[in-house]
Amino acid sequence: MSHAPALLVIAHGSRDPRHAATVHALVARARTLRPGLRVETAFLDFNTPSVGQALSSLYLSGVREVVALPLLLTRAFHAKSDIPAALAESTARLPGLSVRVADVLGPSPLLLSALDRRLAEAGLTPADRATTAVVLASAGSTDPEAIAAIAETAREWRHTGWCAVRPAFASAALPRTEDAVRALRAEGFARVAVAPYVIAPGRLPDRIAAGAEAAGADVLADVLGAAPELARLLLRRYDTAAAATPTRLPALTA
Repeated sequence: MSHAPALLVIAHGSRDPRHAATVHALVARARTLRPGLRVETAFLDFNTPSVGQALSSLYLSGVREVVALPLLLTRAFHAKSDIPAALAESTARLPGLSVRVADVLGPSPLLLSALDRRLAEAGLTPADRATTAVVLASAGSTDPEAIAAIAETAREWRHTGWCAVRPAFASAALPRTEDAVRALRAEGFARVAVAPYVIAPGRLPDRIAAGAEAAGADVLADVLGAAPELARLLLRRYDTAAAATPTRLPALTA
C-alpha cells in the first residue's frame, strides 16, 4: 500500500506572534484528527519555514508526494500567484517531487459553522438569530473574485436565520467594519454583532476589533482560529486533492 501524500499547510505569515501560534494550533488539531498523516506548516512571509524550506525538508525525509493547502479563505493574489510560484520553484529543484494544490478553504458550510461557534462563544444563543444583524468582517482584498466570494458567503450565512448579514473589510475594499455596524444601526437593527472572517490574529483583525468597538457593536466574536470545523475542513480539502490525478503545476506567466 502506498503512503498517503503529506499535507503542507501554507499560511500567510505575520510579524504578530499570535498568527503563527494560531496556525500551529490549527494544524495540530488537524493532525490529531488524522493520526498517521504527515502534516507540516509553511509560511509565505515573516515566519519560517518558507514553502521551499518545508518542501526540501519533506523531500530529504523521503516524501515524494505532497498536497499543498493554501490556508486562505478566498482565491486572491496569494492563491493565484505567490503560492504557485513558490511551489513551481521547489518542484523544479527537487526531482521526482509531485505536488497537488488543494482548494482554498472558502466557501464551505463548515466555515459558517465555525462563525456560528465563535458568535455563540461571544454570548449569542440560537434564539438571538432572528433579532441580530451580523457584520461579516474580512481582511479585505483588491481581487474582485475574493470580494465577490465574501459577499456570497454573507448571503449564504443570512439564509441560516440571521436577520441581516453584511460584508465589511479591514483593508483594500469598502465598507469598513465600523461603517457596516453604523449602517445596520441606522436601518433599525437593535443588536449588531461583528464576526471576523479571518483565520488568525494580526494587524487587520485588530483593525476589525477596533472598528467594532468604535461603532458600538454589541457583540464581537473571536477569529476563526483553531476551530474544530476548520481542522475538519483542512482534511476535507486534502482528501479531495489527494484523490485527484496529479497534474503538472501550470507554467508561470509574466
